[in-house]
Amino acid sequence: MNVLFVHNNFPAQYRHIAIALARDPKVRVCAIGAAASRGLKSVNTVKYSLDSVDVAATHPFARRFDLESRRAEQVLYALSSLIASGFTPDVIMAHPGWGETLPLRALFPRARFILYCEFFYGVTNRDVGFDAEFAETGVDGHVALHAKNAATLLALADCDAGVAPTPWQRSTFPSEFQRKIHVIHEGVDVDLAKPADDATFALASGRKLRRSDEVVTFVARNLEPLRGYHIFMRALPRIMALRPKAEILVVGAEGVSYGAPAPPGTTWRAKFLAEVDGKIDRKRIHFTGPLPYRDYIAALQVSSAHIYLTYPFVLSWSLIEAMSTGCLVIGSDTEPVRDVIDGRNGILTPFFDNTALADRVVEALAHPGDFRGMRTRARQTALDRFDLQRVCLPQMLSFVRGDEGARRAPKATSSSQSRVRVFVGAGASAPPRS
Repeated sequence: MNVLFVHNNFPAQYRHIAIALARDPKVRVCAIGAAASRGLKSVNTVKYSLDSVDVAATHPFARRFDLESRRAEQVLYALSSLIASGFTPDVIMAHPGWGETLPLRALFPRARFILYCEFFYGVTNRDVGFDAEFAETGVDGHVALHAKNAATLLALADCDAGVAPTPWQRSTFPSEFQRKIHVIHEGVDVDLAKPADDATFALASGRKLRRSDEVVTFVARNLEPLRGYHIFMRALPRIMALRPKAEILVVGAEGVSYGAPAPPGTTWRAKFLAEVDGKIDRKRIHFTGPLPYRDYIAALQVSSAHIYLTYPFVLSWSLIEAMSTGCLVIGSDTEPVRDVIDGRNGILTPFFDNTALADRVVEALAHPGDFRGMRTRARQTALDRFDLQRVCLPQMLSFVRGDEGARRAPKATSSSQSRVRVFVGAGASAPPRS
């Protein structure tokens, strides 16, 4: 069997499935990726480059598709070298987010085409318009957002099947295509992301935090509003005043992964830190920046309360990793989080209510023994649903190899439709998931 991966940032979400297939002597694996993609040693990756293009003369609604079409042209050239080498894929796995899928069906009409269905843009029940503080308005903006789905819609029409990581993410796609889309998460390594009573996390000062300390953790690829950084920061004055020994670990970079950039001359991190300046003890808040994976896991392992907030958008791997380490997760009561947190394995709190968030954190720090069962159930959720080696990777391998049961798209619905109402590193793609 010949398998082709097409992903701007390969391996990204395909890392584990690509490595597993490459180990099979009966499978030949190749990939197409952009010049900046890291690739994998075990996978022949053909890289392409896209020169800077001035699209000012292109209609604003069509500029994204113009760039996607140019990228598709480069992918076409890159594929020519694979075809010349005698490689013809039996299975293609591709992400539609950059237009790279446009030539695939025409080139390989007989291949089984599996699409990665991460997110479908829309103006209701999604990230856009969710937060009035940063809301984008105007019909032009809505039309431009709708046009962002153009390449994805063409890929959905071409593909044989799709894979979405969570039920809610599947539900963002048009209903007429959902029958094609299966829910299979990429999984996390639960053997690395696991509880450790003896874990320590070293601060820049050299002091080591331990499980016996009061540690509040917040993790995002970049500290920005879509991941609730502003709500988290606004909760800190109350948390730090009521828990004078609490240490705050903030893991993430200062750029932008999603949404609008910060105002000129500043970053979202700096803007919202300035907003609470004078109301918090700066000596007890520690911005670590991005961390090596093991240090990031150590931060989760010493956490007393882990805050995870997000607009209705793609679910971060960091939430699953936090649950896998046995964190007490206090998360936003938003659709993607409700796919995972049910009130028994974590706490849900209204996204915009920073006072309620603070009170739940204070309660967790004051009465840790009351939440041991919740931590245990969080870990069990990760084991049952998101274990990379024992659950998710076998499901994906079965699906790619075309097992009959895996070919039938499930009637998955978001768990947000039935839930208990209670007070919720690593990643690698665009949109990256943190």
